[in-house]
Amino acid sequence: MGTLVAPSLLAADFGNLERDCKLVNVSEADWFHIDVMDGVFVPNISFGMPVLKSIASHADKPLDVHLMIIQPERFIDTFAALGSNILTVHYEASTHLHRTLQSIKDNGMKSGVALNPHTPVDLLEPLINDIDVVCLMSVNPGFGGQIFIESTYQKVSKLKSIIDQSGASTMIEIDGGVTDINAKRLVDCGADILVAGSHVFSSGNPKESILKLKNLKTILYLTNLKVLRD
Repeated sequence: MGTLVAPSLLAADFGNLERDCKLVNVSEADWFHIDVMDGVFVPNISFGMPVLKSIASHADKPLDVHLMIIQPERFIDTFAALGSNILTVHYEASTHLHRTLQSIKDNGMKSGVALNPHTPVDLLEPLINDIDVVCLMSVNPGFGGQIFIESTYQKVSKLKSIIDQSGASTMIEIDGGVTDINAKRLVDCGADILVAGSHVFSSGNPKESILKLKNLKTILYLTNLKVLRD
């Protein structure tokens, strides 16, 4: 399976969400990435349940819902009912993480765990076989358009090693500051899913930006071929 791309609707035009949802539908993107923020766990407020319900009514692709909220276990049933396909909670916000992961799966969703930039990946080793997706934050969570944190590459490699040694099928997702400049190295380190917000929706051609992230190896090959010919 190739690299998955999940455009982050946090960077979309909130006044034209239906339009931007349709754009993602007809693009080469694989998932919708939706950040739910409560203004407590992170210093920002984003989508609530009514907006997510509206997005779900227009989306033709899986909804990758990222909860940046305290006590996420309170809302698992609600987000399942709204159509979430992947539900990610923060390690830092979940007191009983194993129980929360089981509840997510019992509600028919894939389970995800997000780690803030300062949180070591080793902490997930005891639970890695219970996690479908690990979302590594490559910026400090709460706002879009931030600068990519370079130490993320090391975290991806270390997490990939833990997954392989455990025989798990966990996928690695990168969220924050992803562009076509750092994407190839992230994938080489072990990333499976690239979340891109500003890089997609602030570009002149969002569909082309998504396509470039999907076709990293092809683009690199053609670039190298051109260099050799020149």
